Amino acid sequence: MKYAYYPGCSLHATAVDYDESTLAVAGALGVELVEVPDWSCCGSTPAHSTDELLAAALPAKNLLAARTVAEEAVVCCSACFSRFKFAQKHIEEKEHLRAQLAEMMPIEDIRGMKVRHLIDVLVKDVGLEKVAEAKKRDLDLKVACYYGCLLTRPPKVTEFDDAEDPQSMDELLTAAGMETVPWPFKTECCGATFSLTRTEIVLRLTAEILEMAKQAGADCISVACPLCHANLDMRQSDIAKKIGIDYGMPIFYFTQLLGMAFGLAPDDLGIGRGLVDCKELLAAKGVE
Repeated sequence: MKYAYYPGCSLHATAVDYDESTLAVAGALGVELVEVPDWSCCGSTPAHSTDELLAAALPAKNLLAARTVAEEAVVCCSACFSRFKFAQKHIEEKEHLRAQLAEMMPIEDIRGMKVRHLIDVLVKDVGLEKVAEAKKRDLDLKVACYYGCLLTRPPKVTEFDDAEDPQSMDELLTAAGMETVPWPFKTECCGATFSLTRTEIVLRLTAEILEMAKQAGADCISVACPLCHANLDMRQSDIAKKIGIDYGMPIFYFTQLLGMAFGLAPDDLGIGRGLVDCKELLAAKGVE
């Protein structure tokens, strides 16, 4: 199984642990991820909030590069995934946009190119049976799977799982021997980029998510988005100062949890780079 791997800016910067654990887990499962040559930023929030053409051109340029590697592109960052899917939809639906892009690049070459999140690939292409077979360590963790808001919505664009009650991340971690807890905040927003401009809103939203995970009996939270990870991890100390509750809830990428279950070395998965200490929890579960 070979895919064009688009890491995006975060996975080569603040979320290197997501990149490392992604490649490690893919290797353990026999998935070949070939990094897209000469990739660039997807545009993220600034592009689509300021210029329609730029918001489509940046993902299109990267899809053209991905097409030289494979017929399907794998994206791990939920924000990047969202921008790629939106760009594809807008290119298909807006004739004037296609005409503008056609003056810049061979746009027909990317129509039909599939963009998928790694979770979808692991569940549907690799399969839960193979994930279960790869398990070498019993983590005995209760995990709250947090999908965030960009991965599943809007469903007609992302075409990923169920928009209100997604199960695919839960299925992956369950297959790897973990217990995923039922909870109602799977797809609530963490505040995203408001973390820098409207910090008070992010503190309220992340505190609600952490509180709900705690009430559900979770030992930790599993995420699939660098920005969700940053907000839930980084803001716990601020929440403690503001409301007097120190949740001490470790935040992991789902790939890190899978990697540990597969018996991979924590250092190879970027374990321990978060601000909330996870060593005590993992030591209690036999992971050193």
